[in-house]
Amino acid sequence: MRSLGLDVGDRRTGVAISDPQGILATPLSVLVSKDDGALIDEVLGLVKQHKAERLVIGLPRHLTGELGKQAGKVASLVDRLSCAARERGLNQLDIQLWDERLSTKAAERLKRGGDGATKLRTRAKRGTRGHSSFVKAGVDAIAAALILQGFLDRHRQNDSGAP
Repeated sequence: MRSLGLDVGDRRTGVAISDPQGILATPLSVLVSKDDGALIDEVLGLVKQHKAERLVIGLPRHLTGELGKQAGKVASLVDRLSCAARERGLNQLDIQLWDERLSTKAAERLKRGGDGATKLRTRAKRGTRGHSSFVKAGVDAIAAALILQGFLDRHRQNDSGAP
C-alpha cells in the first residue's frame, strides 16, 4: 500500500512517500501554503497523483507526551482533510496520526551527516537569497520521511507478530 507522510508546520509541510509495498519512505517535497484550504488541496492532489491509500501525519507532542498547541492545529487540519477527502470521493484514504517527537531534530542530524560536523544553517552566499530557508525546507521533507518510516516499521512489526 502506498502511503504519504506529512510533517505539518506553521509555514511549511514536509511530504514523504513510501514505495508501493509500504516498506521504504523517502522525502518527496515541501509544500508552502498560506492557508489550510490550499494545503488540503495540495495534499489531496498528491494523494491522487501518487495513488496513495494512506496519509500518515505527524502529531507533535511535548517530550512528556502531552499534546500542545501545535497538536491541536494538526488535529483540526486532519478533521478538515478527512472531510475534504470524502467530498472528493477519496473514501479509501486511511488517515493516521503518528507521534513525531524529535523527528525534526533527527532530520537535522541526518542533514548534517549525523556527526554534527557541519552546520545546518549555512550563510547564504552572494546571490543565493533564502539559502537557509531552502536548507530548512529539506529538513521538513526528511522529517516527514522519518515520521512515515516509523509508522511503516511499526506496522510491519505488528503484521509479522514481532514485539
